[in-house]
Amino acid sequence: MHLLVVGLSHKTAPIEIRERLTFPAHRQAEALALLLSQPAVAEAVIISTCNRTEIYAVASGGDEGVDSVIEFMADYHELDRHELIRSLYITRGVDVVHHLFRVVASLDSMVIGEAQILGQVKEAYDHAMENGATGLALNKLFRQSFEVGKRVRNETGIGENAVSISYAAIELAKKVFDTLSGRTILILGAGKMSELTAKHLVSNGVKSVLVANRTFERAQELAERFNGEAIRYDDLYERMRGADIVITSTAATHYVITKEQVASAMRGRGGRPLFLIDIAVPRDIEPTVNDLSNVFLYDIDDLSGVVESNLEERMREAGRAEHIIAEEIALFVRWRESLEVVPTVAAIRAKAEVIRLAELEKACKRLGGLSQKDRETIEALTCAIVNKMLHGPTQRLKQAAAAKDGYEYVETARHLYGLEESEARGHGKLRNLLNRRAHDTADKQATHEIGDSLGC
Repeated sequence: MHLLVVGLSHKTAPIEIRERLTFPAHRQAEALALLLSQPAVAEAVIISTCNRTEIYAVASGGDEGVDSVIEFMADYHELDRHELIRSLYITRGVDVVHHLFRVVASLDSMVIGEAQILGQVKEAYDHAMENGATGLALNKLFRQSFEVGKRVRNETGIGENAVSISYAAIELAKKVFDTLSGRTILILGAGKMSELTAKHLVSNGVKSVLVANRTFERAQELAERFNGEAIRYDDLYERMRGADIVITSTAATHYVITKEQVASAMRGRGGRPLFLIDIAVPRDIEPTVNDLSNVFLYDIDDLSGVVESNLEERMREAGRAEHIIAEEIALFVRWRESLEVVPTVAAIRAKAEVIRLAELEKACKRLGGLSQKDRETIEALTCAIVNKMLHGPTQRLKQAAAAKDGYEYVETARHLYGLEESEARGHGKLRNLLNRRAHDTADKQATHEIGDSLGC
């Protein structure tokens, strides 16, 4: 089993390159079919997001598998291979496991701790599985990676602290109000940042959206996106009386909201708090507004301070996530090693030896009074039968394991011989049998050597 990943991300390629190497969902079936038509590729999953494109594969060893994947990527997108290679990273073996686990744990994301990547990887895996592109190895790898993602979310606080300006605004708003459910927001200006902040507030329960802009048509356009209401700029302060949260992001070069105007709007509110988020540079809101009772004003520097503090906290949580990943990698490596042909053949022979010795003991007890020569003859007979029965299958298993999908033969053999559920018990039983025989024959050294050769 040869695992590899070939890909690029925001760390290795600019957007101009990344956007040329995407695999949209509606083309995944076609892309996977072409990729698997390569003789060197046995399994594949294609992850394609705005920040990364990665192909995970089970493929032939050496450079053959890697070359096949790179050739597919270049041909599919009609890119120059040499130009493409400059942006790619190539990872093999257990490093692939480490990389994927860090990806689903959002440790490799542009924003550490973001929640979207786990769902994106699940979607990519579903496409591959539904199109018959995955087998034993990638099924195990990706399903375990989802458990890693869940563990990191549940056992660390990596996703609990806001690390964007818009999310920081929500975090602060939740400190002002017990709940955002049913609240009204007023957006002044129709910039991207205010729109994004409003979007996150709405997703957190805000009910009503009012939009004011010097160009009324632009206010109408933005209001429609939130099923909100566009208001005339001249009605701004009158409508502010009914708002709970005000977001400002205009291109004005002077304060457009003053302390006097906010004080006027606060009259008749019955003491209800007003939360103002000024994300404009230069600032839209006069700083002394914060001196008013029940008025809470935060500007871009305040929000940035929250983001910086939360990023430090996420980095500490990332360290805990790395420990979880290390534990999960060890589990995957043990599973992978169980599929190696040499230990599997040894385990099959060990189990056969358990059965042979047990049956030999029972037969000798029933026969009774056997001479040492008779016992040696019967033992030689049983050894010969077991060896002849196992020789052909184990030789063919070794030959099959050399193929690119050979691990499937090994897994099948382990299943047919029931090694997973009985291996530990069988080795213990074999050791007990060997010890009893050593006591009977007074040839402990030779018997222990037999047990050691069988790995028990």
